[in-house]
Amino acid sequence: MTPTPNGRTPDPSGTPALAVQGLSKRFGSGDDAVTAVDDVSFAIERGSVVGLLGPNGAGKTTLIKSILGTVIPDEGTVRVLGRDATDGRRAAYANVDAMLEGARNDYWRLTVRENLRYFATIGGIAPDSVADRHDRLLDRLDLADRADTPVRELSRGMKQKVSLASVLAGGAELVFLDEPTLGLDVEGSRTLRREIRRLAEEEDLTVVVSSHDMRVIEDVCDRVIVMSEGSIVADDAVERLLGTVDEYRVRVASDDLTPATVDDLRGRFDVADADSGADPPSLEVVTDGDAVYDLFDALRAAGVTLDRVETVEPTLEDVFVRLTGDRGATEPTPSAAGREPGGATNRPAAAVGDEGGAQ
Repeated sequence: MTPTPNGRTPDPSGTPALAVQGLSKRFGSGDDAVTAVDDVSFAIERGSVVGLLGPNGAGKTTLIKSILGTVIPDEGTVRVLGRDATDGRRAAYANVDAMLEGARNDYWRLTVRENLRYFATIGGIAPDSVADRHDRLLDRLDLADRADTPVRELSRGMKQKVSLASVLAGGAELVFLDEPTLGLDVEGSRTLRREIRRLAEEEDLTVVVSSHDMRVIEDVCDRVIVMSEGSIVADDAVERLLGTVDEYRVRVASDDLTPATVDDLRGRFDVADADSGADPPSLEVVTDGDAVYDLFDALRAAGVTLDRVETVEPTLEDVFVRLTGDRGATEPTPSAAGREPGGATNRPAAAVGDEGGAQ
C-alpha cells in the first residue's frame, strides 16, 4: 500500500479517525442537574474535514473537551485512531493535536522555526527528521521569510498561521482547529484554507474545524455536524445540507429604496435583509416563483427603478438558523480543549503573560 507524503500508510481496516458512541455529560445533581451532552454518537473517517457547529449552550464545548480528555464523560466511549481514549491516554492521544482560538498556543519568545522544532520534539518526534516538512509548511503558509523572527514580533494573522504550523509540525493524524482563520486578512484566510484541504487530500490528515465564519466551513469541510441543546440535530455532507433549504430569495438594489419604501415592503413580504448603507441600497426578500411578480409590481408601484436583480443561493448559515433557531454566531471551541496538561497533545501548560501569548 502506497504511503501518503507524510510517510504514513493508509489504514486498510477503514478504522475511523474518531468514533464517539453514546457520549453524555451532566453537570450538577438533582433538580439543578444540566445535561450538556446527551447521548451523542458519530464517527469521522480518516482524511476528512468535518465542521462542528452549535449555538451558545449547545454542548459543543463540552463535547470537544470530552473528546480531548479534559472532561470525563458520564457515559459513552471515545475511540481515537482506533484506540479507546481511556486505555492509556498518552498512547491514545499521541497523534492528536489542537489549535487554540486566539493564537495563544505558541511560545512568543521563540522564533517561528524554533516553535515548530519545539512542538515536534515534545510530541516525540526528532525535529531534524521532519525539517523538510517544516520547510514545506513555512513555504505554503507564507512564513518562510519570517522563519527566524520571534513570534512576538509578528502580526496577529501571522501568529495564527504559526499556530497552525506548530500543530502540524510533528505530523499529527487528527487535529482540532478552533477559529483557524481568526485575525487573517482575505489572502491569508484563503491560503490557510487551501492548506487545510491539501493536507486532508494529500496527507490523509483528519481535521475537525470550529469557526464562526460559515464561509470557512463551506469552503473546507466535507461534512458538518450541528449540535443544539446537547444533541446532534444534523450530520451530513455540506452539499446535502444546503439542499435542505428550499427557500427562493431575490436580492434587488436601487437608489430608490428609501427607508419608507423598505418599511412598507416589510409589511407585505418576508424581508430577509435590508442594507440601506449599500451603494446602491439593497433588499433581500424570501419569495416563491409566483410571488416574485408581486414583489416587482410593488416595487414598480413605489417608483423603484431597479439597478440590479439577482437570485440568492442558500448558505450554510441559512441551514444553521433553520436547524437551531439561532441567528447569532456559533460558539467557538474553548481554549481549554487544547494544550492542557494531560490533554490530547501532552504539551506543557503555557504561562500566559501580559501580551496574551505563551511566554
